Amino acid sequence: MGNLLLNVWSTVGSVALAILILLVMITIHEFGHYLAGKILKFRIDEFSVGFGPALFKRRSKKTGELFALRLIPLGGYCAFAGEDGTEEKAAPPAPPQENAAEQPPAEQTPTGQTPAEQPPAGQPPASAEAAAPRGGLFTEMAPWKRIIVLVAGALMNYLLAVILLIVCFFAYGQTMIAVYRADPSPDIAAGYCLQDYDILLAAEGKKLYLTTDLAQALNGRKAGDLVEMRISRVVGTDEEGVYLREEQTVSVMLRADVTVQNCADLDSVWRALGIACETEGESGTWMLANASYRFGFWETLGRAFAYSFKIAGSIFKVLGELLTGKLGLSALGGPVTTITLTSQIAGRSFRGFLEIAGFLGVNLAVLNLLPIPALDGSKVVFTVIEWIRGKPVNRKVEAIIHAVGFLLLLGFAVLVDILQFV
Repeated sequence: MGNLLLNVWSTVGSVALAILILLVMITIHEFGHYLAGKILKFRIDEFSVGFGPALFKRRSKKTGELFALRLIPLGGYCAFAGEDGTEEKAAPPAPPQENAAEQPPAEQTPTGQTPAEQPPAGQPPASAEAAAPRGGLFTEMAPWKRIIVLVAGALMNYLLAVILLIVCFFAYGQTMIAVYRADPSPDIAAGYCLQDYDILLAAEGKKLYLTTDLAQALNGRKAGDLVEMRISRVVGTDEEGVYLREEQTVSVMLRADVTVQNCADLDSVWRALGIACETEGESGTWMLANASYRFGFWETLGRAFAYSFKIAGSIFKVLGELLTGKLGLSALGGPVTTITLTSQIAGRSFRGFLEIAGFLGVNLAVLNLLPIPALDGSKVVFTVIEWIRGKPVNRKVEAIIHAVGFLLLLGFAVLVDILQFV
């Protein structure tokens, strides 16, 4: 019973950690919008963390902005005044009356204010600056300013992701593909084979970051071809039994043709490299592992940026394979799948927390800039169209497009989650 409760609390804690990661990423995204809006003098109505009823809220007396912490921790928003284009412009001042000179002067107090303007006793006079709204309506600001504000959220996500990856790579090393067990071949000399515990660093002169990098380097090669690989190989142990490693460049003879159909089709890669496969029933598991590997200072720094670019590129690759039919929807996951995987990885260690947070940060940055209705990328497109035409697309039409896009995105997210369980 005690172990059961421990497992339950461990699962709950991991899920809570996953939700916290997503909440922080979304909050950072919205803070990017907020910060750019403040710098460029936009009027901001509210900055909220979470959705639903407010647990805490406070309005700034200086700017009139409302800051709120809300009940449902699955998002947040930065609400700009006039963002939907429906706010009315301030009424222009009334023209002076022709017979103004004939009007009797208003009664004035010793302070020079009329009775209606004079503040109650004990209160300081209100300044014109404090009474006036601060900042301009969103749709009335210059298009280039709006584009900066819209892009700032994704930029903030990306910067945070890179910082987390840099911290992770320096603290723990980069996670690389490793051979847990190689399958010896009587037909190929040992010098042309991978060995147990080899860490794969590069293939055909290209550095490896993701499994798709290895697949791309080998795709189309034939059985019997020699592939140049940079590896870290165990060459002995020290007095305490710790493995001693040495970087080597080796030629590996492929044992099968490599034909990669999509980013999830890697069986031919592992078969060609001679990775052992453990069979259970009708399925098999390739005997691979993840291994931490430390590089020099500057290479580690460069690899953190390169890895973030690789993650971004993999998103476009997956989208391209979805559109061409090479990859099915069942390979994707929605919010439930994301939280499940995030909780599993982040719950293992602080290193896992840093890695998955960095990965999600890059994903959020890229996905939000896609020209899909309801996302920031689509709003940028509408702003660019307005900039070119000199006038906006009908605001009501744009609002309908974004609303429909949001519903379609929501339905798509639910669909891909359902496909994970059928």
